[in-house]
Amino acid sequence: MDQATTLRQIIDHNRLAAAAKRGPQRPLRAIAITSGKGGVGKSNIVVNLCLALARRGRRVFLLDADMGLANVDVLLGLTPKYTLEHVMKGQMMIEDIVLTGAEGFWILPSSSGISELSELTYDQQMHLFQELSRIEDGIDYLFIDTGAGISSNVLRFNAAAGEVIVVANPEPTSITDAYALMKLLAIKYHIREFSLIANSVISEADGNAVYARLNSVCEQFLKVTLNFLGSVPLDAAIQKAVRRQQPVLQCQPQSPASRSLVRIAQHIDARYFPDAPAQPAAPNGAQEKTPSFWDRLLHWKKVK
Repeated sequence: MDQATTLRQIIDHNRLAAAAKRGPQRPLRAIAITSGKGGVGKSNIVVNLCLALARRGRRVFLLDADMGLANVDVLLGLTPKYTLEHVMKGQMMIEDIVLTGAEGFWILPSSSGISELSELTYDQQMHLFQELSRIEDGIDYLFIDTGAGISSNVLRFNAAAGEVIVVANPEPTSITDAYALMKLLAIKYHIREFSLIANSVISEADGNAVYARLNSVCEQFLKVTLNFLGSVPLDAAIQKAVRRQQPVLQCQPQSPASRSLVRIAQHIDARYFPDAPAQPAAPNGAQEKTPSFWDRLLHWKKVK
């Protein structure tokens, strides 16, 4: 059974559940992986986190949102026949463009023809978001690999996500640019909490120092919370994996980088899928409606 068939079954199940008026599912866990500057290993990290979570039995989607410079498919040795651009134009449905990543997570390849959401007409945006929202109830995680920097595209995808994970390395420019990105998101979009992954560190103390520097200025000047998810060491296994176009978890599973990435994925999963018992239903089935990731993304496009 191919992945498009599996995805169609998920979408059909969602329709049947809605028709039967079953209880609403938990909100989609939309997590943006972002960075203040390019070259810090953001895409490598998100690909491996998706693989680690898929191995834990989660249904994971990865949206390559680096429009114009998409490279998730390259890291995985995939060649997309169709992209989000074909969905925008009404030529394909969302399940027709999905690629299968390592060991079963799904990838929504980006378009290189449209670099900014602002270039889309309102009708194109609505059609795209309606298509994307069809998969929302059938998955556990949506990871958004944003572009680097502070373009309007990067800011909007981050603002729409439920969690923003910033990737930074020990270089002063990376730390400075990570702070600049969080500052813009805090001021313009009122985001009050971020998470950090320190990449390419030479020791655990090196990663802790990256967090300490950023946390200090975030607390002092932005009054926001910065959570530390962990560090990924500088590891030759990552470059070998890039050359082989495979996730490092797959081709070098016992490497220091792989072990660190698995720990970070476990940390993330423990927060969203705690072992605590389910919360009791609200009286009379009442439940507050939470805007979806796609609703928030469209909202931020409108207000810019």
